[in-house]
Amino acid sequence: MKILFATKNPAKVNKYAEKLLKRNIELITIKDLEIDLKVNENGKNAIENAFIKAKTYYDATGITTIGMDNNLFIDGIPEEKQPGTFVRRINGKELNDDEMIQYYTNLVREYGGKLSAKWVYGMVVYNGKETKKFSWSKKDFYLVDIPSEKRNPGYPLDSISIMGENNKYFVDLTKEEKEINKQSNNEDEVIQFIVNSVHN
Repeated sequence: MKILFATKNPAKVNKYAEKLLKRNIELITIKDLEIDLKVNENGKNAIENAFIKAKTYYDATGITTIGMDNNLFIDGIPEEKQPGTFVRRINGKELNDDEMIQYYTNLVREYGGKLSAKWVYGMVVYNGKETKKFSWSKKDFYLVDIPSEKRNPGYPLDSISIMGENNKYFVDLTKEEKEINKQSNNEDEVIQFIVNSVHN
């Protein structure tokens, strides 16, 4: 079965595609379909934005669609500077990976150079009739103002995020450490949510 993942981010697709394929679910992307719709992500949180993405692309394609969004909250910075739903969109501009690294290292530097942070994720599967929702969070890490030289395309903040447990940049984690990180990041639960949403 094919389902559409309404994202331009290859890292998001790669994270789930292989495990879903083992369960007979093939992820296709908006790039595969050669469509790129203007999505007005004006939701108040990750779930609302995920739904907006899923519905917009379902309405255009008729294919069951996954929408996903993530919100970032950083301790120690003023409310008006919290990224929240606007992690990539700063002052009305959508930042590329390098611009994100530069913006957030400057922000963290302004408030001390090392700040605890939390990601809140929302995912929606929409088939035109039903809306299935799942939300989870990732904390126990902090952002720093000196980036690693390594990059994870699509996830630029992995270059300035450090795991609290082992004091390593996300991009420097070993395969074993990444597996532990996946478990703490609810990856298996996300896969199961998608499978259940598609087959129920």
